[in-house]
Order: sequence, then C-alpha cells, then structure tokens
Amino acid sequence: MAEHVKQTNKELLRLSLSYSLDTIGNSNRRLTANDETNDCGNEFVFNIDPSLLIDPHSVKIGRLIGEGPHSIVYEGLYKSKPVAVKIIQPMRSSAVSVERKKRFQREVTLQSKMQHENIVKLIGASVEPTMVIVTELMKGGTLQKYLWSIRPRPLDPKLSINFALDVSRVMEFLHANGIIHRDLKPSNLLLTEDMKQIKLADFGLAREEISGEMTSEAGTYRWMAPELFSLDPLPSGGKLQYDHKVDVYSFSIVLWELLTNTTPFKGRNSVMVAYATAKKIRPCLENIPKDLVPLLQSCWGEDPKSRPEFMEITVSLSNYQNSLSIDIKATEIVETEHPKSNTITKEDPAGTSINPQSKNAVVKVKRRRKSSPSFLRCFDYCSAH
Repeated sequence: MAEHVKQTNKELLRLSLSYSLDTIGNSNRRLTANDETNDCGNEFVFNIDPSLLIDPHSVKIGRLIGEGPHSIVYEGLYKSKPVAVKIIQPMRSSAVSVERKKRFQREVTLQSKMQHENIVKLIGASVEPTMVIVTELMKGGTLQKYLWSIRPRPLDPKLSINFALDVSRVMEFLHANGIIHRDLKPSNLLLTEDMKQIKLADFGLAREEISGEMTSEAGTYRWMAPELFSLDPLPSGGKLQYDHKVDVYSFSIVLWELLTNTTPFKGRNSVMVAYATAKKIRPCLENIPKDLVPLLQSCWGEDPKSRPEFMEITVSLSNYQNSLSIDIKATEIVETEHPKSNTITKEDPAGTSINPQSKNAVVKVKRRRKSSPSFLRCFDYCSAH
C-alpha cells in the first residue's frame, strides 16, 4: 500500500508557482500575451473565510478529468487524499476579470455553506497565484458520461428514479435555503464510485435568490427555462425576471434524460434549442411511463408559477418509486404461487388448466384456488398502503 501511494505521488505533479511554463498532467501550457498584460482583476480584493483557504503547494495534480469554458478539472491529491482540483482560467489570478473573481468567491462561499449528502463536499480553495477549488473526488464521473457509455440502452427504471430523487432532494434543500443553482444538467451531476448515488457539483452560476430582476447569464441552453430566453434582444447589461422555478424546468429535462437516455433537442444547435423552448416545444413523451407524464408536463410548463416545488416533486417520485417496488413484489409472489412448469396442460370447458397425466389435477386446482383469496387480500392491502 505504501509503495502504491509513493508511486502515485511520483506520477502526480505539484501545482507549480512558475508561470513562464506550467506543466499540468501530460500537457504544457505557455502564458499568452493576454495573460502577461491583462491584469484586469488586480483591483478586486477577495473576501473568503480564511478557514476555507489552503496552501496550493499542498495540492498535487494528475490526469485531466473535465474541462469547461473557464476552468479545467484534474484528479489530484491533497494531504495524501484523492481530490478533484478545479483550476480557473487564465492561470494567473491577476489576469482573471473582476466579474469572474466575484463568481469564484460566490461559488466557494455557497458551496462551503451547503452541507448535504447529495452535494459534492468542498475541501478548500486558493486565490493566489492561481484560483483553485478543491473538492472530494467523485470516482463515478459525471452522469452525462455514464449515460453516454450505456447509450442507446436506457437506465434501469428503478435506478433512474433513485437518481431523480437524489437530484430532487438536493434541489429541495437548496431552495429551502434560498439558493438557485441555475446550471442543473447531467455534466454537473456526479456519481459515487459504486454508481448508486448522485451529488450536485459546480456552483459557479449559483446565487442567492433575490426579488426583482437578475442577470440573464444563467445555465446551458438545452436545460434553460423559457423565461431565460428573450426573442427580443436585451439591451447591454439588461436583466430578466425569473426565480427558483428555472431549476424546476432544468430538472424536468434531466428527468426526461434519465428515463429515455436520449439527448434533449437532439440535432439542434444552441440557437435552435433556445428558439424551440421559447416557442413552447418540449421533448417527446412517447416512451415516458404514463404515470410520470403529468409530472414532466407540470415541471416544464411555460408559466413558472404553475411548476411544482421540489418538495412536491420529491413526494411524486417517492410514490412512483413505491409503486415500482409493489409491482416487483407482486410479480415475485405470482411466480412463487405459480411456478413455471414444462408439463403440457389443456383447458377444460370452464377454462381451468388440467394436466391430463394427473388424476388429482382437479383437486390440485381447487386447492390452489383456495389460496388465491389470501393472496388477493395481501395484494390489496399492499396497494392501499
């Protein structure tokens, strides 16, 4: 074990303080002219709880595991423990815009306050010389990559509902604490190593809900609510009216993906998706379990006020999950009561199956019928409860 840790340490690279040439994983990155001269964020002073700040020299990074428009995520080690290391781009903090620094500070602060079993745990952050966020490592990867890996095969129905409940419960928790995530999508949902639990990640666009207008920069087109799209161009710096119900819409698209394992609005680019959503076009419900159709339709409704709260969504999904369990148990009981047989049978005029090779066939059938009412009473009781 000690030899393995020692070897792992050799393979991982220490986060460098030299910015003339940064070597990360197997790739080299040189500073651009913009990095060297655009000190656009120097006037910003971070106000992050000192207890959340860690020494970047204690962080070791290895293979690339994710990449976004403004950050790169690596697998790493912090104090010999596996972690995920999110490095904000550009590499040098002084080259990052004030707006992005504010977003970074908000992300660190919010994620540190949100303690929930379905939220990726924040370990710490660093602001100089590079802006870094260190979290627990989710070895199952993103939900998006997992769905891609099994496509076109859909998820097991029970597992898809379990995942949906994980998401619904954590969103219920966020909204109860006045937080809107604003970027709920499969690539921000991470799986545990056993692939049985989902945790919410990336609070880069999350914010406290306030009354009135908020910034229009919120989310990713395929999962964005219609109220975030405007068919008429907004003036520079313009804002939109919306609330926490934008997360409910995003959840409806995630739930649809969990049930179908299909890309929403497949074949359409971002502009076409935005236009379709604004024009009240929604994903096809053809292969959705009929008991879940009303829930989806209410969650992606045009009017945000008509969408349910996550507390209601959790109840609906829990009830559906219980019905799945009852169906499975009922099937098991039927199979136990009527085991499969290779014996050839024929029906009498009354429709009773009789084995012509057995003289006691009628007696056996009668005995089996006597046991039926008790089974039905049990099934009725389970259904009612």
